[in-house]
Amino acid sequence: MRKILFASSEVHPLIKTGGLADVSASLPIALHAHGHDVQIILPAYRQCLEALTEIRTVATVKLDGYHSPIEIIQSTLPGSDVTILLVHSPEHFDRDGGAYGPTSGGDWDDNAARFALFSRAVAAVAMNETELDWQPDILHCNDWQTGLAPALIADLPRRPATIFTIHNLAYQGLYPKETFGMLDLPERLWHSNGLEFYDMLSFMKGGLIYSDHITTVSPTYADEICTYEFGYGLEGLLAERAKEGRLTGIINGIDLDDWNPKTDAAISKNYSAKTVKNKYDNKIAIQQHFGLPVKSDAVVFGLISRLVAQKGVDLTIDAIATLLDEGENLQLVCLGSGEAGFEQDLRVLRARYPDKVGVTIGYSEELSHQIEAGADVFLMPSRFEPCGLNQLYSLRYGTLPLVRNTGGLADSVVDACGDDLKHNFATGFKFDAATAEALEETIRRSITLFKHPRVWRRVMLKAMEQDYSWKKSSQSYELLYDSLRAKLARN
Repeated sequence: MRKILFASSEVHPLIKTGGLADVSASLPIALHAHGHDVQIILPAYRQCLEALTEIRTVATVKLDGYHSPIEIIQSTLPGSDVTILLVHSPEHFDRDGGAYGPTSGGDWDDNAARFALFSRAVAAVAMNETELDWQPDILHCNDWQTGLAPALIADLPRRPATIFTIHNLAYQGLYPKETFGMLDLPERLWHSNGLEFYDMLSFMKGGLIYSDHITTVSPTYADEICTYEFGYGLEGLLAERAKEGRLTGIINGIDLDDWNPKTDAAISKNYSAKTVKNKYDNKIAIQQHFGLPVKSDAVVFGLISRLVAQKGVDLTIDAIATLLDEGENLQLVCLGSGEAGFEQDLRVLRARYPDKVGVTIGYSEELSHQIEAGADVFLMPSRFEPCGLNQLYSLRYGTLPLVRNTGGLADSVVDACGDDLKHNFATGFKFDAATAEALEETIRRSITLFKHPRVWRRVMLKAMEQDYSWKKSSQSYELLYDSLRAKLARN
């Protein structure tokens, strides 16, 4: 049994902006099920405090760089037996809005201070410098919001082994040089092999430089971030870590209880591979929800996404518009929010084709399940995608994912063409070039295949056979934890 402190800035169902929240719940739950003593630590956002019914203060700690002591609150992750620790500093976290910014959009002006405080609290718990009387063997940090924690404890004796997981390298926590001084961080950390990144403070580099090991959320993405196209200026450092054997890609899993069409309470009619015909009732329901004509022969494409360029939203809008202009028998249902321009473009598309396009701006966990169950095809034309989770949910629900051949999408979807289709290995559709034309051609392929129900059903069933539970991936993390602890003990 290992003691594992899992640090994340968001955890489902308490607070969620993306896939990080899902992973930060499901991986600790899987590790806990394997007998490990796992505790999740996250900021005590107002949403978290309101969602939890039983909380208690278990420690008070004074952190360097901050005048007032902060509290560590303990509770249990809803729907599990996993302990959660919340860093309670009302000045920093107890406010209206989201985890990283106000509801109106943008970032909080004090995010550097907020997540520096969070990282210091993580470091204090990791070093057993609080009243918890509990020290982990492993500190597992996730994304830039936790990047300072490995840096703060790197030189300390009797520290835990540290792992830093990159969920999306595009978000690095970059701040002006003067922020470093304002945060009262140790001077020893300011150099080119430390937190300094082209004369700016990089939270991300804290995790990449000072952690014992780096992981990413898919094998392909681990290779991609070592290249100029995907490395965001850090490709040299990451390539060096890869050569040292300190960079590993482990594809994410999903929570098979939360995402199970056989038991999902959010969908209109439950189904499984044995009763896949019941999936059609969910197609009817999603068409009705978005006010679209109920047509069994129309291919329903689902899109659940942050509306940003990374996700290829512009490619989707251009490709779908062209196909609708040409009279293709398809419908698009979309759930998401993001850049105002993309939101408006989707509204315009909806206005042009009210009987073909349905749009909900915002996010609803329940509606996301309904779209996964009701759509025929799920669109993920991302320019880059470290892992992606929706394509895994789609496979589980027999909704064929249509994805760009990048990152975790490349690792998890088998294209329905050639020998893979002939020999029943296909689970979805893939394309290479990040262009509307390439996406359009692949959508046409999917529409053509949909006209062959027996073949389509075979691909659906193959998709539903895939196992993307946390079983295999969590075992990979367990082996990594053990090897790092052994290496740290030898040193």
